[in-house]
Parts: sequence; C-alpha cells; structure tokens
Amino acid sequence: MYILTVNGKESEGAYSVSNENGDHVLYLFEEEDDAVRYAIMLEQKDYPEMHVIEVDDELIIKTCEMNDCHYTIITPNDIVIPPEIK
Repeated sequence: MYILTVNGKESEGAYSVSNENGDHVLYLFEEEDDAVRYAIMLEQKDYPEMHVIEVDDELIIKTCEMNDCHYTIITPNDIVIPPEIK
C-alpha cells in the first residue's frame, strides 16, 4: 500500500482528509499509480508537493487500529477527489 506525505516532512505524518464528523481519515492506496495521480491532483489545487511512500499493508493497518486512527483503503475501482483548501 501507499500513503502520501508532504515532501520533506515525511516524519511529521501522513496526508489525511476530514470526514463528515471531523475525524481525520488516512488514505491507503492499493496502487502506486493511484497515489501518484492523487498527489498530482492535490498539487494542482495548491497543496504542497507530496511524496508517495510504500508501506507494509499489515503493519499500517495494525498501527492505525492500535492508535484508533481512521483509515480507508483506496482500490483501483475507487474515485477520490481532493478537497478544496480552506
């Protein structure tokens, strides 16, 4: 799986979105191409330059669950559009 971070700030955490309850949700991309495409869309909306990082599937999910972190797995069949910057 792949996650996104702000380029140069990888140690500060991964990119997430807010859901309707205001909770942060980590996007876990199954395919690198989808993560890269989403990063490009973010940058086109004036987000900082993003870095795509490959992560171990089981480890990232277990880490999210242990830390009560919300996540969603983005499959090749999903369409995700970046939110507007507020």
